[in-house]
Amino acid sequence: MKAKLVAALCGAALMLGAGAAVADPIEGLWKTQPDDGAYAHVQIGPCGAAYCGKIVQTFNASGEYKSPNLGRQIVIDMVPSGGGKYAGKVWRPSNNKVYIGKIALSGTAMKLSGCVAGGLICAKQNWTKIR
Repeated sequence: MKAKLVAALCGAALMLGAGAAVADPIEGLWKTQPDDGAYAHVQIGPCGAAYCGKIVQTFNASGEYKSPNLGRQIVIDMVPSGGGKYAGKVWRPSNNKVYIGKIALSGTAMKLSGCVAGGLICAKQNWTKIR
């Protein structure tokens, strides 16, 4: 009887541990919406208690190219606020500016906003999760 109880407790502990290893839905590889004729693949993962994303590939009308922005962080310190929403900062490569950032996730779709004036005026992009 004691052995069965120990086995059940160990199984429950393993299941709880496995749950902690589940990735946040924002984690993964995302394709940006084209901006000034180019788009990128951005890898998003944890950075401390937040999430950050770096440009890992860049593309234009001719295909993949080596942008000087490769390796640059474009999603900065995004913190989950519940319901698939995140808040932090975003960098726009075309004008080299950092904006107040907002993300809203829905399955494999992301609406990313870069905002000014305390979040009142925002430019938006739609990103698609690749994996």
